[in-house]
Amino acid sequence: MVPVTLLLVFFLLFFSLKNLREVLLIYTGIPFAAVGGVFALWWRDIPFSVSAAVGFIALGGIAVLNGQILVSAIRSFITQGSDLRAAVTDAARQRLRPVLATAITDAVGFLPMALSTGVGAEVQRPLATVVVAGVLTSTLLTLFVLPILYLLFMNKTPGLPPAEDDL
Repeated sequence: MVPVTLLLVFFLLFFSLKNLREVLLIYTGIPFAAVGGVFALWWRDIPFSVSAAVGFIALGGIAVLNGQILVSAIRSFITQGSDLRAAVTDAARQRLRPVLATAITDAVGFLPMALSTGVGAEVQRPLATVVVAGVLTSTLLTLFVLPILYLLFMNKTPGLPPAEDDL
């Protein structure tokens, strides 16, 4: 179900943005988030389960949402006439708080489930562990790596103004 869900999200995102490069850039958050989730499962010695798979689906949604928040802000600044580099910088600065707020509330909200030892913890713990660790790594990508990737891969896109270095 995880690949099917991620594929469905991909197509919905593509139909929303109508730009394959931007969708692929947003989707770079998913592997980075997955690395955090897999590492946390390994570190806590928790086996992969259906519950962990559900956590990866939720994590994919959070990673895509944060990436879309940043890319939408970049597009908005470009539409207003900013050059690419200024648009990326301004968007990253403007969307820092919303992206961090999403990550912190998700991580803190799932933390009690990740640390629980009571009845039902064997179901809750894998899901929450995946989400908490994956949100942390995904947020790092969204805030630091995604703007750099956007500059690298969207710089040559027809219809976008060139970066100052290209002038």
